[in-house]
Amino acid sequence: MKKQFFNFHKNTEENKDNMTNDQSQGYEGYQNYRNDYQQNYQQDSFYPYGQQTPEQDPHKKSPKKRKGVKTVAAVTGLAVLFGGIAGGAFYGVNYLVGGSGSSSNQIAQADTASLTQVSSGTTDTDLTDLVKASMPFVVSIQNMSVEEVQNFFGGTSQQEATSVGSGIIIGENDTELLIVTNAHVVENANTLTVTFNDETSLEANIKGSDSDKDLAVVAVPLDSISSDTKSAIKTATLGDSDALQVGEEVIAIGNALGYGQSVTNGIVSAKDREISGYDGTLIQTNAAINPGNSGGALLNTKGEVIGINCAKISDSSVEGMGYAIPVSEVSDIIQNLMNQQTKTRVSEEERGSLGVQVMDIDETTAERYGMPQGVYITGLTQDNTDSDLQRGYIITALNGTTISDTSDLQNELGYYRAGEDVTLTVQSAGSDGEYTSQDITVTLISSQSNQ
Repeated sequence: MKKQFFNFHKNTEENKDNMTNDQSQGYEGYQNYRNDYQQNYQQDSFYPYGQQTPEQDPHKKSPKKRKGVKTVAAVTGLAVLFGGIAGGAFYGVNYLVGGSGSSSNQIAQADTASLTQVSSGTTDTDLTDLVKASMPFVVSIQNMSVEEVQNFFGGTSQQEATSVGSGIIIGENDTELLIVTNAHVVENANTLTVTFNDETSLEANIKGSDSDKDLAVVAVPLDSISSDTKSAIKTATLGDSDALQVGEEVIAIGNALGYGQSVTNGIVSAKDREISGYDGTLIQTNAAINPGNSGGALLNTKGEVIGINCAKISDSSVEGMGYAIPVSEVSDIIQNLMNQQTKTRVSEEERGSLGVQVMDIDETTAERYGMPQGVYITGLTQDNTDSDLQRGYIITALNGTTISDTSDLQNELGYYRAGEDVTLTVQSAGSDGEYTSQDITVTLISSQSNQ
């Protein structure tokens, strides 16, 4: 069987001008995405999604007409009669069961952010009206980051990278507008820019992220949003993804290829799909989910968000297999991320360090040896002899944010200064070999002293 690759849909500016390159790049599984993403999507490589349909042969003769006008007329007459009767019957049914409903799009300001989960009573099958009503809560997200690349001589250098994704407005607190997206869309961001439906662009900061669930929440200060923009946007309503049925129509909205918001539609192809490296199940759909759609909305025909677009299979033998995170399974996680403290990056000189030497416990190693996935402490530096951290501890979270590898750990530490306290969730093995979890408060030391 031909190997399949999962591609993750943050798009780069370089991709726009190289859509016709027929070199499909990818990587297998959800877990390898974070390490390979920039190399994958910032190369000039996209799969063509179809071939031009060959034109008909102009010399091909048309089939000869056959006699049978009377038979056709008789059948047509019966069809018209049946259509009239059926049409009247359906009109009567629609009249009897018709009605109107509305869904709340306002979230009251409070000290604790919350999700709106109100379901409307009727289904609107007019996609034009549905899309028009949904565009105001979908945003584009641009991520400016710095990545290390290997040069010709085997050394490394840093270069600026730009990538794009999508997000969904899900609420607000007293001071911020809150937007959910994929964790890989905002990963390693130095600067995040959110563009709203009215083309207004504003800077945003990360509140929290969960790499295992590929979720993140970013915040835009309310005082930076003009009254005109506030009137042009609104908060999404989350639907019940558990109630979805295979074959049900869905609509995907997102910043495909970085060109701005676009709309595709399809059906729920399957539920409870599992893919390697993702901790949970996903909705499978044949609605086109292209690079840049990550973090965008998958809607039901009520206009409710029932999924957060995240991935698709890219392979020459596969077509129409996209995936979305079902919102009902992750609503608690989203709510937790909404209420974390907003983070801003600090300079390299101010940045704090744990004062430890570490190595990754990846998914394969964790399964083989029955260990938790995370960052294994192999030793302590002399500058951190007073720390409660010990050799053999496995770091799995920092201030509530999941840590799967050293890249996650370094990225999170970039938000904290030396001298600040952070809470680490660590797991350690007991005498019986079973791992137990505990939280440890650690005061960060200067990262310069570890060099």
